[in-house]
Amino acid sequence: MRVEVVDVGPRDGLQNEEKILSPEVRAELCDRLAGAGLRRMEAASFVNPRLVPQMAGAEEVMAALNRRPEVSYAGLVLNERGYERAVAAGVDEVRYAFPVTDSFARRNQNTTAGEAAGLAARLVERARLDGVRISVTLSVAFGCPFEGRVEPERVLGFARRVAEAPPDELILADTIGVGVPSQVEELVGGVGELGVTVGCHFHDTRNTGLANAVAAIGAGAAVLDASVGGTGGCPFAPRATGNIATEDLVYLLHGMGHETGIDLGSLIGVAEWLSGQLGKELPGRVYKAGVFEPVAK
Repeated sequence: MRVEVVDVGPRDGLQNEEKILSPEVRAELCDRLAGAGLRRMEAASFVNPRLVPQMAGAEEVMAALNRRPEVSYAGLVLNERGYERAVAAGVDEVRYAFPVTDSFARRNQNTTAGEAAGLAARLVERARLDGVRISVTLSVAFGCPFEGRVEPERVLGFARRVAEAPPDELILADTIGVGVPSQVEELVGGVGELGVTVGCHFHDTRNTGLANAVAAIGAGAAVLDASVGGTGGCPFAPRATGNIATEDLVYLLHGMGHETGIDLGSLIGVAEWLSGQLGKELPGRVYKAGVFEPVAK
């Protein structure tokens, strides 16, 4: 079985880092990921640079890419202005994210969850007219730092609303890393019944990220987000740590017999390079431990 891996390191991975990397270095990160075999990545975030200075210069990142025709370069957007910037900058894919709780929606996007869901439908329509792919992410789908547990029926209610459009992909995000495999199975299975492609986005705050990834694949998810080196976090989510590391996920998937099209050795080299750029050891494990053949051929 082939599993599509989307590296969100250039966006989610860097947006919470103390050291701010230039647009040129962020573009080089994308180029290195493409060289390792990644075919989809979040290259930039089209958000207010005053609120997230690490993501300033999104247009400059897109302009500096050595673009490959087989690679889809995505831009994260939170509103219509971000969508317009992303399309004008030449993204191949728009990734619109909104929280399913009102408390997080107000802090993250100055809106309500219901209003944000309505915007999802409008952006899908615009993307169809503009000829770009669009994915919709339901943030804090497993738990909210301000409201606590999020009931599955609330998440599935928003999923049903979004699926009416539908987007090219609907992604369930464990933004603060509180989910466990049984939750993943319930939500992925429920969204899968809506007839849309299901993706998942896991943070490893409580060391459940890879277990959740395995559960997601078993429940029918076809796409998994990850961040090279395990970098990441959300400026508006207290105590949330990084995404599952792309190289850790790829090691796991390859060992289980799944295909990704990614060269693990090259990907480890990207993580090592990023560690040098940020001037610190990254959370990922495989880039430090090295490659090993987990099963006999």
